[in-house]
Amino acid sequence: MAWRCSGSTNVALVKNLRDNALIRSDRVQAAMHGSTRSKVDRAHYAPWSPYEDSPQTIGYEATISAPHMHAAAAESLLPYLHPNARVLDIGSGSGYLTHVLANLIAPSGSVVGLDHIQELVDLAGVNMRKSEAGEELLKSEKVKFLKADGRLGWKEGAPYDAIHVGAAAAETHETLIEQLKAPGR
Repeated sequence: MAWRCSGSTNVALVKNLRDNALIRSDRVQAAMHGSTRSKVDRAHYAPWSPYEDSPQTIGYEATISAPHMHAAAAESLLPYLHPNARVLDIGSGSGYLTHVLANLIAPSGSVVGLDHIQELVDLAGVNMRKSEAGEELLKSEKVKFLKADGRLGWKEGAPYDAIHVGAAAAETHETLIEQLKAPGR
C-alpha cells in the first residue's frame, strides 16, 4: 500500500496515507498535514523527493524514514501524546517527526530530539526554522534538538510519556525504560 501513497504536495501525500488507512486518526492527519497554526511540510525536512513515500537520504549516512513509517509511529504513540506530555525522539535526524510529535502535544508539552551526529542536530534546527510554527516551537523551547547518545536517553527531561526510537537498536536499553512514565510507551 505504501507505494500508492506518494503525492505531488504535502497535502496530497497525507491524503494518500489517509486514503490507504496508514493514517487512521484525524489528529495524526492534522499533525502531518499542517494546519495554519502547526504548519509542517515534509519538503522542509527531506531535500529530495519529499513527497515520495520512501526513505530519503539526509546526509551523514542517515535517512529520513518513509512517511508511512512516521504515520505508524505517530499512530502507535497517540494514546500517550496529549497536552503537557513530554516526548523523547531518539534518532531525530532532520527533525520532521519531532515537529509532528510537537503538533500532537500542542498547545503545551515538550519534545526533545536527540541525535549523535552534531550536523544532524544543527540541520534539524535549521529545518524547523523554515516555518513560522517551527521557529516558535524552538523559541518557546517546546522543542529542543540535542547531541547525545540515544542509548542513554536524556535524563534531564524524564520521565517521558513517550519515547520514540527511530534509530536501529540491537537491544532494549534499560536506561530508556527507566526514563519512561508508567504507563508510557
